Amino acid sequence: QVQLVESGGGLVQVGGSLRLSCAASGVAFSVDVMAWYRQAPGKQRELVAQLSSDGTRIYAESVKGRFAISRDNNNNTVYLQMNSLQPEDTAVYYCYAPLIGRGYWGKGTLVTVSS
Repeated sequence: QVQLVESGGGLVQVGGSLRLSCAASGVAFSVDVMAWYRQAPGKQRELVAQLSSDGTRIYAESVKGRFAISRDNNNNTVYLQMNSLQPEDTAVYYCYAPLIGRGYWGKGTLVTVSS
C-alpha cells in the first residue's frame, strides 16, 4: 500500500525557516515526480514546488527564491526547505506523487507563520 507521510511543520515567526519532509512507502521503484502543494484557509490547493527524477524543478512564483525542493531518490523522500517565511505561507502542506496511474496525497502538515 502506497503511503506518503509528511513531517516538519510547525509554528514559526516571520522570517524564519522550516524544512518539510515527505517519505513515500510501499513503492518498490524510484518515484519519478514528487511535489508539494499547500492549502490555506478558504483557498484552493495550489502547487508550491515539484521535482522530477531528472532534476527538473517547478516553483510557484510566490515562493521562488525562498523555497527549495530536493529529494533522496534512494529513499523516495522529498524535502522542502522554506526560508524567509511570511504570514501568507501559512497553510497545510501536502506531499503529492503520481504513481501507477493515480495520484497519491499525504495527510498534510500544518505550517503557521506568526507575525
